[in-house]
Amino acid sequence: MKFKQFNDKYVVRLDKNEEVVDTLKKFCQEQKITLGWISGIGAVNRATIGLFETAKKEYHARELTGDMEISSLSGNISTMKGDTYLHLHICVSDKDNNTYGGHLNAATISATGEFVIGVIDGVVEREFSSEIGLNLYQFN
Repeated sequence: MKFKQFNDKYVVRLDKNEEVVDTLKKFCQEQKITLGWISGIGAVNRATIGLFETAKKEYHARELTGDMEISSLSGNISTMKGDTYLHLHICVSDKDNNTYGGHLNAATISATGEFVIGVIDGVVEREFSSEIGLNLYQFN
């Protein structure tokens, strides 16, 4: 991973074989980013994406393999119990231009990944909502 900072924004490059979620989370921890947003594109050869089934309050994950383009990755940075919390969604396309999207659990870079991280000065914590079944922003 390489990066360059421009005021409150970072331009980040992930390299072949780096895992997207873990690497970006570690980066945010090292840079002490507690609130912000992430946007990105690139190429992956493995991605685990999920869908939250609201009626059952549970995620269903699906692993995809093969050459895929990240058509879009977007998400936010917050904290939960003081730890960095990334909430990322992704859309990938395969060799036939079939697209798949959902909550990003993990993805492995196959060529390169290009990301922009915007920092918001502040902290917003998350807390698990048993009613919804998700970790929600808290504004106490």
